[in-house]
Amino acid sequence: MSFERPAPDLSKLINAWEEFERGEQQPGKVLANLKTAGLPEVLNELIASGWTPSAASNA
Repeated sequence: MSFERPAPDLSKLINAWEEFERGEQQPGKVLANLKTAGLPEVLNELIASGWTPSAASNA
């Protein structure tokens, strides 16, 4: 039986990053949370679509 990863969850990705910015999580935990929330799939899809970042903004 093979394991299929769930679809990326953008809400979980944002939440993991915001917890890190607020100092609530250590970097290793943040990386684990980003990975399990689907960051690798999101980045691969952006690359495949030809997306390029626009000018940085301070949101």
